[in-house]
Amino acid sequence: MPKRTKKTQALRHPSILLELVGHAAMGVALGLGYSIALILIDAFGVKALIAHSEEPRTTMMIFVGMFTLAFGVGTTLTGFVFTMMEER
Repeated sequence: MPKRTKKTQALRHPSILLELVGHAAMGVALGLGYSIALILIDAFGVKALIAHSEEPRTTMMIFVGMFTLAFGVGTTLTGFVFTMMEER
């Protein structure tokens, strides 16, 4: 009978999952803040582009949603990598 080695699975620890949720929430908040700042400050003409689109409300929702999603996924993956490196 082969001998089994005990491996700890990182995703089963609730503290690691809570850390990842925290990183995801932080990323979503940063993405939301950054996209709203880009729209309101209007240094790059984003507000005018959204206003002159065919469906301004939908365009703004997609713009904000994409930034929020990108920041959320990015910070979650970064937090996962940092957590795994910290455990070693």
